[in-house]
Amino acid sequence: MPTITRRAYLALSALAPVAAGLLARESRSEAISSRDVIRDRYFPNVVLTTHEGRPVRFYDDLIKDRIVTINFMYTQCEDGRCPLTTANLVRVQKLLNGRVGRDIFMYSFTLTPEHDTPAVLQRYARAHGVGPGWTFLTGGPADMERLRRKLGFAWADRVRDAKKSNHTGNLRYGNEPLQLWSACPAMAKPEWIAESISWVDWPKDEPVPAITDMKRPQVLRWI
Repeated sequence: MPTITRRAYLALSALAPVAAGLLARESRSEAISSRDVIRDRYFPNVVLTTHEGRPVRFYDDLIKDRIVTINFMYTQCEDGRCPLTTANLVRVQKLLNGRVGRDIFMYSFTLTPEHDTPAVLQRYARAHGVGPGWTFLTGGPADMERLRRKLGFAWADRVRDAKKSNHTGNLRYGNEPLQLWSACPAMAKPEWIAESISWVDWPKDEPVPAITDMKRPQVLRWI
């Protein structure tokens, strides 16, 4: 797998939401940029099941009021990319110094819910040393497919979109209450990913500036 340079990483981080069809733009319209509109457009509140067998709702229980990371994977990954990605994100989790499960939450969604039952996902998580605060999720095939598309893990080209491994290389991260979202390559250096996640962790007592004033170019509003 080719090495990602720092310059390429920053470029991909900035372009990832565009490539996914979810270009975030600053809006002066309060109605357009409201959390309710973003929630209704991108966060279907479907019922899922965690790798521990617990039923949860996607928005109410996983996303609302949280800083999160989101990626898609499957345990029978043909090209071996999923285990490598998981191992890389385990290093990211460690770099976040105990914050995962406290004020940052990591989520991995299966692309093959017909195979990846909670028990299968639990074995996978244990085998890869996943720590607390990182949840693997499955659900009905239609719900998982809807989530994949709503969250931007999709390609316009049908042939490319049909290949599951084309959806495992991206990591979306964001701050739901502040509506700050972006994405980056999931196989980038763990230090870069951890730093990028920190960029959406805006101090709660400080107003979020206009996008044109921000010093964090790959942090974008999602509308």
